[in-house]
Amino acid sequence: MTAATATMPSRSFTGWRAHLTALAIVATAILLIFIRDAHDMVAIWWNASTFQHCLFVPFLIGWLVHQRLPGLSQLTPQAWTPGLLWLGLGSFAWLLGDAAGVALFRHAGLVVMLQGAVMALLGPNVARAITFPLFYAFFMVPFGEEVVPTLQILTAHLSMWLLLLAGIPAHMEGVFITTPTGYFEVAEACSGAKFLIAMAAYAVLVANVCFRRWTRRILFVGGALALSVLANGVRAFLTILVAHLTTVDAAVGFDHVVFGWVFFGVIMVIVMAVAWPFFDRKPTDPGFDPDALKGTIGLRSPMSWVAPAALALAALAPVWSAVMAASSAPVPAHISLPKIPGWSRTAQPQSYPWTPHFSGADHFVSGRYADAQGRIVDLSIAVYARQQEGRELVGFGQGAVGPDSKWAWTSSAFAPANGMGERITAPGPLVRDVMTFYAVGGAITGSAGAVKLATLKARLLGRDQRAVAILFSAEDREGHSAQTAMTAFLRDLGPVKDLADASAGIR
Repeated sequence: MTAATATMPSRSFTGWRAHLTALAIVATAILLIFIRDAHDMVAIWWNASTFQHCLFVPFLIGWLVHQRLPGLSQLTPQAWTPGLLWLGLGSFAWLLGDAAGVALFRHAGLVVMLQGAVMALLGPNVARAITFPLFYAFFMVPFGEEVVPTLQILTAHLSMWLLLLAGIPAHMEGVFITTPTGYFEVAEACSGAKFLIAMAAYAVLVANVCFRRWTRRILFVGGALALSVLANGVRAFLTILVAHLTTVDAAVGFDHVVFGWVFFGVIMVIVMAVAWPFFDRKPTDPGFDPDALKGTIGLRSPMSWVAPAALALAALAPVWSAVMAASSAPVPAHISLPKIPGWSRTAQPQSYPWTPHFSGADHFVSGRYADAQGRIVDLSIAVYARQQEGRELVGFGQGAVGPDSKWAWTSSAFAPANGMGERITAPGPLVRDVMTFYAVGGAITGSAGAVKLATLKARLLGRDQRAVAILFSAEDREGHSAQTAMTAFLRDLGPVKDLADASAGIR
């Protein structure tokens, strides 16, 4: 927005300068207050290939605003108290994200606070004039990895359908596909999430710049995203087909070259070529009608009140979070695996190495148990005094399958009412069932959502924040199913809550 002052007529320069100066001060202060989150976002953009397109979003926003400068110069900025409501909503979203350990909410909250500062310090007319660039800023928030497991399964199904259509015999187990040539995994990198997330940002931009009608915009964005998913299934199928016709090594090279350098560009060209005849707006067309906004000034507010109020609202969230964090209770200095009647510790190796992943846990212990009938169960316990970013019970890469694990989630499996059951698969394929129980503040659940909600309540209200994850796992063995072994183990262990409370030091 600073560049706008240089091109505006002199009659309106003074008013814009005062408001832009106030906005620059407030926005800078917000970024300094939340410097950790701003740094984390930029680090994700720079280091995670899935979100490197976010590096271009600030420049695209600047370009979109620059297009609107002739119209903006005809508007009068104003301080506007209702804009503080949006800023306050962002502050509250950040607080919820910090309390629940959800980085997405914190990052989105920071963006909403900056949007609210623009609304509050430049007024409703200017905010309406730059509505699209203002809200396009949401694409600076790294989001979308939550769909990776779903896209992995969808890509595997599309590949299987095309393989069978091509007459290539294949068998699918979760995200693993076996053909006469070899054994293939639709890994996270093959899910197409990177392509889909980047395409979403690109399609929304094109929809605004090249279309006027909302029906065409919606059809364009929906078609672009659908084509991205279908095309990724075709890419996975072609990789397996190349391996079937040549070698696995050749297929790996083909996949890297096609997906990394050619594939994305080809799909973008196809999307634009199909949509081109239906474009009904030129990129140089005005982004808004300034005459339609001149008469809707709204209620003016004094800048001397709005700017300090904006800073106070932004600072309230981290202050509250810091006060509540001081109420966390300590966990035991050491924890150990329990003694279970009828079961003893065993050193018998696993068929394929497996260890759950709980980054940042204050304590983590794991061991194998066997009974006289030959049943074997793995038990793991993770304990947190309090959860925060990078140290939480549930989140991406936390739980039965770590981010670098050779194991992959296959399907849901049986578990008691207050637990979560999963079936995971490793190359082979080897299959293992896992039952997971979470405890936050002493309550047992198998729901990730319930964990986030309980964590949020504990941190917002200053309650007991100690948290525990307990995992039971077993493989199907000759004469003993995994489910039978774990059911017997749970029966002999007794209430899971007692083990969770003892591990967390809750009396």
